[in-house]
Amino acid sequence: MTPAFSRRVPDGDTVARQVCDTCGFVAYDNPKIVVGAVVRCGSRVLMCRRDIEPARGRWTLPAGYLEHGETPPEGAAREALEEACATIRIGALLAVYTVRRLGQVQLIYRATLADARFAPGVESQAVALFEPDEIPHDEIAFPTVRWALAHERLDGGPFANPDDGEPPPP
Repeated sequence: MTPAFSRRVPDGDTVARQVCDTCGFVAYDNPKIVVGAVVRCGSRVLMCRRDIEPARGRWTLPAGYLEHGETPPEGAAREALEEACATIRIGALLAVYTVRRLGQVQLIYRATLADARFAPGVESQAVALFEPDEIPHDEIAFPTVRWALAHERLDGGPFANPDDGEPPPP
């Protein structure tokens, strides 16, 4: 028997959700957590040309979805290894971005390359180090990559962007 769900406010909650009509199981639909890093090697920034959709062929920072059982810094380091075959040292949290339309919360860290080795991973066509003035800004994959690059150049503590749709001021 396939369970039937209806949208209603479960007991003890304030938000309408999908609830199983038979057993009361609540199917929560919560945001996904994305983790990544602005990785420096001296003055240069590590970037990956995507080999997957969305934005195939465009440049991004090593980033992706956090897996169950890992901390955000562990996830950011794993993503750098998967996308750029790079071992990185995670530093401070750089920014927290909310992308409402995609249901994402993005945690972006400052990081450095642990050594000079990197290569395209399975999701990347190419990986390169760019001086800040050489970054191909017209080929950037996502707005949050632009925001993170701008914030990484700032001094100070972590930046939190409470809204989506507008780039935060650098």
